[in-house]
Amino acid sequence: MAMKIAGFLRKPRKKVSSYRRSLLIATLEGFPAVIIFQLLGGPFLTGYLLYLGATSTEIGLVLAITTVVNIIQIGMAVVMQKFRNRKRMLLIFASSHRLLWTSVGLIPFLFPKDLWVVMYIVLYTAAHLGNAAGGIVWTSLISDAVPGPVRGRYFGLRNTILGGVSSLALFIGGQILDRYPGGQGFNYLFIICSVCVVLNILAFGLYPNPPFEPSTASNPVGMIGKPLKDRAFLKAILFLAVFLFVQGVTVPLFSYVMLKLMKINYETVSLITVVHTVVMMASYYVWGNLNVRYSAQTLLLWSLPIIALACLLWGAIAFIPAVVVLYAVHIVLGVGLGGFNQMVFTFTIGDTPKSERPMYIATYSAITGFAAFLGPIFGGKVYALITDAPMWVQIYGVSTVVGAVLLVLGLLVGRMVLGKQMRSEAL
Repeated sequence: MAMKIAGFLRKPRKKVSSYRRSLLIATLEGFPAVIIFQLLGGPFLTGYLLYLGATSTEIGLVLAITTVVNIIQIGMAVVMQKFRNRKRMLLIFASSHRLLWTSVGLIPFLFPKDLWVVMYIVLYTAAHLGNAAGGIVWTSLISDAVPGPVRGRYFGLRNTILGGVSSLALFIGGQILDRYPGGQGFNYLFIICSVCVVLNILAFGLYPNPPFEPSTASNPVGMIGKPLKDRAFLKAILFLAVFLFVQGVTVPLFSYVMLKLMKINYETVSLITVVHTVVMMASYYVWGNLNVRYSAQTLLLWSLPIIALACLLWGAIAFIPAVVVLYAVHIVLGVGLGGFNQMVFTFTIGDTPKSERPMYIATYSAITGFAAFLGPIFGGKVYALITDAPMWVQIYGVSTVVGAVLLVLGLLVGRMVLGKQMRSEAL
């Protein structure tokens, strides 16, 4: 694997081309970025919110914020037509995200306890507005920097490498919180993230800045109208929005169920998450290679029932030891999300017109983001309403029902919406 990556990113005894240098920078920049995302997100985000005193409804709201802020990307797609220095915009917006999110570690030192959760929500929202704005810039920039024929394989390799870094970060973070429970452990995590923020910002300065190809539309209304008039694209994203809403009811709250309801310690939860990340890392490589043969739409369709199966597996807790089931759930989820995330990305940057790509990306992010925003909020409300229900309903009842709904969506509705592309390939 290491030899393939090295051969892909550089040529021995020759000057590294600008294209290969861009790929190398994009990979190295991801190292501090994924450490920040892992130590501040996932089970550690839920754990820190519980430490601050958040309820399940408030946790659901926070988990939903990352998606609803994507609506800002429509405005950013328009702004990019005028301010075309994508490298500068990436530096501004992505850096603000890293700085603001890491600053939540100062909340216990600067504010009274009754404001801790409120201030977390304020800073987290501001940070992810910057991330949403920088995200569309990064996607547009990297799609120009990576040639189409190698995109699937390159992003498979990149995500595999970064998955390994993510796994290590999760393992170390879990060990720290287990050894230093409470505020002290989280303080150590925020110190590590602060160092990574500096490294990440420096890495942004090394990114390439290829020429930007503007939209052929003469005004913002025309730009917005192009993806909305693309019926195949619109049908696909509306279906994915529904799927993400249902998925969001329970999947983002897996950590809440494990930490709060099942009382599983941080070390075990972090190990489960490490296994999940390792599997996702390996699946990126497999999905990337499959993308050489099959379209992104076809592979996207394949990933949906796998995610549904991960939710359904929660029901096995009734018959099998819980920890065994949780590992199985996160292994299957890693495979499914690995395919879903990578193929959605490939679909939006590879199957869309280059000049209109920012608005296509923004439209996808806005519509699916709003749906994914509602999912965790609804899920948080559900868990709040069933606090008096039998424990099995709270622990695995909701996830099992959601899994059944996702399976119907993935196998039946998804085949009608995304299946046409799959059938044309078979012919």
